[in-house]
Amino acid sequence: MKIFPTSAIRAIDAYTIEHEPISSIDLMERAARAIFHAVLEHCTETRFVVFAGPGNNGGDGLAVARMLHNAGREVAVWLINPKGKLSPDCAVNLERLKECGTVVNEVCSSFEMPSVGSDTVIVDALFGSGLSKPVEEGLFASVIEGINSAECKVLAVDMPSGLPGECDALVSGVAVRATYTFTLQFPKVSLLMPENACYAGEVRIIDIALSKEGMEQTRTNLFFLDENDIKGLLKPRWGHAHKGCFGHGLLVAGSRGMAGASVLAARAALRSGMGLLTVHLPACNNSIMQMAVPEAMTSIDSNGACFSEPPCTGKYNAVAVGPGLGTSELSERALLALIDNCRVPMVVDADALNIIARNPHYLSRLPKGSIITPHPGEFARLFGKASRYSSINSVRSVACESGIAIVLKGAYTAIIAPDGNVYFNSTGNPGMATAGSGDVLSGVLLSLLAQGYTAKDAALAGVYLHGLAGDYAASAKGVVSMVAGDIVDSLSQAFVSLGN
Repeated sequence: MKIFPTSAIRAIDAYTIEHEPISSIDLMERAARAIFHAVLEHCTETRFVVFAGPGNNGGDGLAVARMLHNAGREVAVWLINPKGKLSPDCAVNLERLKECGTVVNEVCSSFEMPSVGSDTVIVDALFGSGLSKPVEEGLFASVIEGINSAECKVLAVDMPSGLPGECDALVSGVAVRATYTFTLQFPKVSLLMPENACYAGEVRIIDIALSKEGMEQTRTNLFFLDENDIKGLLKPRWGHAHKGCFGHGLLVAGSRGMAGASVLAARAALRSGMGLLTVHLPACNNSIMQMAVPEAMTSIDSNGACFSEPPCTGKYNAVAVGPGLGTSELSERALLALIDNCRVPMVVDADALNIIARNPHYLSRLPKGSIITPHPGEFARLFGKASRYSSINSVRSVACESGIAIVLKGAYTAIIAPDGNVYFNSTGNPGMATAGSGDVLSGVLLSLLAQGYTAKDAALAGVYLHGLAGDYAASAKGVVSMVAGDIVDSLSQAFVSLGN
């Protein structure tokens, strides 16, 4: 699914109106109807307070208020209109609402927040995604502060009011803190940034049937991964295939006291379809690996406690390094030598990334087609501390110049592909914030690279499958009780659900 800047969204709206064809007021009615059904799906409450602005977002809100009224809900409406001027479609919906007998409180100057009980739902339709400046003072700021003071559920239409469509953090001004954001047609970039999570709440994408042709013709380098994207990437298997057809991967992982990381990565790699797996590990972890993952072969390091010598990588299709590795001087020398001599794609994670952060010129020495998987802390050590939005933009050139995929982990994990495109993941949940989850991802990515997927396709499919397995694990275990091993155990369910 493509993601567009707000300027492009306006153009797609216009294209839909011209080519469907449909009038703008009827398109607004269609959007409002979709929002109305989403409201009913998420709310059992019968009392609603709608705050509408003077623009088309306000028109959406007024139309939703009318639909709620006609459905027998108790609705109070506050139209915030400091300039005494409404957009044409907002004006039409105001008249339609009044014809239903709903009282509309129009506010042009001072505002006093009405009493709102916990059994009431606030619908925020003050601004849409096209806000161009922060809401710092005045009437709208007072309304937003009033909404945020209410102790009840808040539903934002398209965007939490006060939050622009493209930003990494609200530097100044105020914004609505929504419980749910019902964003229209596709997510807005701001909603995917962790800095804005306190405003966005739970994001739901509402399909309003904008022109598919218009979206296809509009260029963008931002995407939101969905099931259809990944189904088209996964390779089918044929009847006469054997294990040699699906790659041989090398996993370099583990140190004394950190055998679990290598076990999780190894199990995930094999669950993801790789034909053969060899794990290079210190002797202290060999018996653990042989018992925990009998399907894996082992290569034993000469050092009994840590990674100290790079194995020959000539017979492998891909290499993963980092889980539980440690950052000792011995391991640092061995990792740099491994990178210097490796000629197949690599997955670089965890302590391997921390070592590269101390030797930053080695990032450009990674084989073309490799994948790095930093979490925010590792990313900061590699590239400097910055917001998520700034971080993504700053490393596009690194991905392109080095020919690697960068997977910035977290909610809506961002994949910066070697072609400079950015993909946000739609799967996953807070239960995956648990020890070993990243090791599982490393194993999945190693498996896909070894099977011949490109860095881009392996990163997209691997991140999506990892998150989907996490969703199945959370469904079975709950987000509090699930552990990384549950994600591994759910990988088969994730593959099956995608037809593999």
